[in-house]
Amino acid sequence: MNRQPLIIIKIGGNIVDDEQILASFLKNFASIEGKKILVHGGGKIATRIGDSLGIKSKYVEGRRITDAETIDLVTMVYGGLINKKIVAQLQALGLNAIGVTGADANLIPASKRPVTDIDYGFVGDVKSSQLTAKAWKLLLDNSLIPVVAPLTHDGEGHLLNTNADTIAQEIAKALSSEYDVQLIYSFEKAGVLLDANDNRSVIKKIDPTSFVKLKAEKRFLPA
Repeated sequence: MNRQPLIIIKIGGNIVDDEQILASFLKNFASIEGKKILVHGGGKIATRIGDSLGIKSKYVEGRRITDAETIDLVTMVYGGLINKKIVAQLQALGLNAIGVTGADANLIPASKRPVTDIDYGFVGDVKSSQLTAKAWKLLLDNSLIPVVAPLTHDGEGHLLNTNADTIAQEIAKALSSEYDVQLIYSFEKAGVLLDANDNRSVIKKIDPTSFVKLKAEKRFLPA
């Protein structure tokens, strides 16, 4: 069976945070033919707006702790401000974009991350086995272009802050049953760097063992 191509692109805060870079990216994104999905982050903007509202960001090894105040903040920023600005710009470029979260049409079922050594609060882990292609296919086959904010839901009325890289990965896995999927992570660096200031220090291959080793040597630390 010949499957239609589908491109899924994830962009991070460094693209979203710069209006000129974002506009240039979206222009290029609009020029891509065929079916496509855009997944975005936006942590820097959430941090900046949170600071202005007196909501201080808390991180453990680069992962945001999402308490009750913070889930409201990221819902407003990710699902509202950033998502709708991107959708509006894509509409201006002639794309019929639609902004979604994981709660919309039950696109991305998730569960609240269990508390172990660290309580991450309202952070979601995607339920891979329950993420199906059906609703996504309905959007894509009706010429809509999903713009996905990094929010999921637990099926019990709660929104969950969820890693955008993971969301892009899980969507790609689920839709690979229906489409010929290409997943692209787009960011300003050359790759994962041993030295954040040296684009020549790309780590070409990382597996769990090498990650643990690099982290123990304090040569590679999460941002």
